[in-house]
Amino acid sequence: MLDFLKAIALGVLQGLTEFLPISSSAHLRIFPELLGWGDPGAAFTAVIQIGTEVAVLIYFRRDIWRIGSAWVQSLFKPELRGTLDARMGWFIVIGSLPIVILGVLLKDIIERDFRNLWIIATTLIVLGLVLGLAERVGRHIKQIEGLTLRDAVLFGLAQAAALVPGVSRSGATISMGLFLGYERAAATRYAFLLAIPAVVGAGLFELPEIPNGDNAYGPWPTLVATLVSFAVGYAAIAWLLRYVSTKSYAPFVVYRIGLGLFTMAMLGLGVFAA
Repeated sequence: MLDFLKAIALGVLQGLTEFLPISSSAHLRIFPELLGWGDPGAAFTAVIQIGTEVAVLIYFRRDIWRIGSAWVQSLFKPELRGTLDARMGWFIVIGSLPIVILGVLLKDIIERDFRNLWIIATTLIVLGLVLGLAERVGRHIKQIEGLTLRDAVLFGLAQAAALVPGVSRSGATISMGLFLGYERAAATRYAFLLAIPAVVGAGLFELPEIPNGDNAYGPWPTLVATLVSFAVGYAAIAWLLRYVSTKSYAPFVVYRIGLGLFTMAMLGLGVFAA
């Protein structure tokens, strides 16, 4: 029963933090350590992220269907290849390649070395400063309709940085979007769409590890955490899109830096084990 209660708590944490630019993987590493639960494991983290991505699939179902159908049709109908939806399909495919390739090549390093809390605390602070700078210098004028192949590649490279826990997939891609001059809402919306292939793919890739012990809880608590992360994540998407349409990312910058410094302090005092 205790494992199920822990899994529910971690599912809520995943749902709340996946779409905010504060790194869900960092929270799933730091807060269990703070509560004395230990590291839930890379496989657990990757699999419960499927729940939040299902929330994205449902929330953006019309956009996804329109883009997906236009992209497939464009493979057989050359006259459709210049449409926005068909191009968007290609941009998502191309933008997903960096994180997929690096994720496969660096799997062992990601699961072992990158989960070190010193690394996570450092990336929380550094990417917090990057997000703050992007918020300050970004022009906030470009719409998603203005996306180009160059921008899609740059978005994809930024997303690949999130292979290091603490970076934040949404934080990295949103920061890149702001540096490129996109509006907050446009950058955030594209970050959600771009994450779908990577997160679902990573979750399915790690799924066989769940029954093999590369996870602190086991199959059924992991399933419960995934379902909880879906429900909470769906609400978080709607809130964030409303929030960024009128407000800045400054509170998230402060939070990231504060959490990073707190984690370093706990490590320095010996409360946390790296």
